[in-house]
Amino acid sequence: MNNGKKLRWGIIGCAGIAIRSVIPGIMQSQTGEVAAIASRDEEKVKSTAGSLGIPVAYSSYEALLEDESIDAVYIPLPNHLHKEWTIRAAEAGKHVLCEKPFALNAAEAEEMVAACGKAGVHLAEAFMYRHHPRYDRVKEIIESGEIGTIRGIHGTFTFNASGAKGNVRFHRHMGGGALYDIGCYPFSAARYILGKEPVAATVQAFFSPEHGDVDMMASGLVEFPDSIGLTFDCAMWASGRNTLEILGTEGRIYLPSAFVAAPDQASAFSVFVGGEQREETFQPVNQYALQADDFAQAVWGGQPRFAPEDAVHNMKILDACLQSADQRIRVQLGE
Repeated sequence: MNNGKKLRWGIIGCAGIAIRSVIPGIMQSQTGEVAAIASRDEEKVKSTAGSLGIPVAYSSYEALLEDESIDAVYIPLPNHLHKEWTIRAAEAGKHVLCEKPFALNAAEAEEMVAACGKAGVHLAEAFMYRHHPRYDRVKEIIESGEIGTIRGIHGTFTFNASGAKGNVRFHRHMGGGALYDIGCYPFSAARYILGKEPVAATVQAFFSPEHGDVDMMASGLVEFPDSIGLTFDCAMWASGRNTLEILGTEGRIYLPSAFVAAPDQASAFSVFVGGEQREETFQPVNQYALQADDFAQAVWGGQPRFAPEDAVHNMKILDACLQSADQRIRVQLGE
C-alpha cells in the first residue's frame, strides 16, 4: 500500500497540543514524518521547528500548502479557523487531520466533508483516545454480554484554566467554551460505544462574564435510543478529572483516565461483575502515534476506522447542547 514510504506531514500552526503531543506522536509513528510546520509568527515557527527537529519552517499557511512534497496536514488552529483551512488544504490536494472540535457547527462540518470528498483526500477528526487499544477491549467486553444490557453512561472531562487570561478558549466567536473544547469527548465516546446517534440533549451551563461569557462548566443529559442516557459534565473552571463509566444490568466498566493516556505509562480500566473487580491493563502506547498510523493506512487505501461523517454527527450533538444551554430547553436531534 505504501511501499515503505512515509506519509509526509505539514503542521499548520504552533498550538500547544501540536508541540506537546501530536508532533511527537507522528514522529514516533511507524508511518509518518513531520516535514514542515507553518505559522504566521516567523520567529515562533523557526524556534519551534528548531527545537523539534522539523526541517522546514514556513511563515505562512499558504506556503506550506503550496509545498508539493507534503502529503497531509494537521490543523490545530483555533476552532473558528478549522473550516477555512481544511477546505483550503483539500483544494491543495492535502489529506487533513483536523483537531477537535471539528468546526463551529454541523453545517460547517458538512462543508468540510464535502470539500474533502470532492478533492479525493482523506479527512479525520483528531480524537486520539479512540485509537488506544483500551477502547477496542471495552467494546469486546460489552459485546460479549459480560456486563449485560447497557443502561447508562457517565462521562467527565474537567480542568481549571480560569487564570489563563487571553486564552482562545475564552472567546465565543472563536468557538470557545468547555462544551466545544472537552464536552465533545464524552459525546464521541458514547456514540462509539453504543454505535448509535442520540435523539435529544438537555444542558445546564455556567457562563462566566470573566471569560468572555463562554461556558466554563456544563452538565447535561444526552438521550440515546433504547432509553439509554449519557450524563456528562465538562469544565474549564473546576478540579481536574477525565473519566468514563459504562453501567450495565450485570456489571460496569470504569475508566479512571478515559481520554488521557501518558505514552510512557501503562494504563488500565476496571470491570465490576458479580461483586468482583478485575483490572484490564495495557502496555504503554502513544495514542497520537496510533492515530497517525491509522490515518496513514486510510490515505494508502485502507478502510478508515472512522468515516469523516462521524465528525458531522458529533457536531450535531454540540449544536444541540449549546442551544440547550443558551435557551434552557430540551433540544431534539435527528429526524
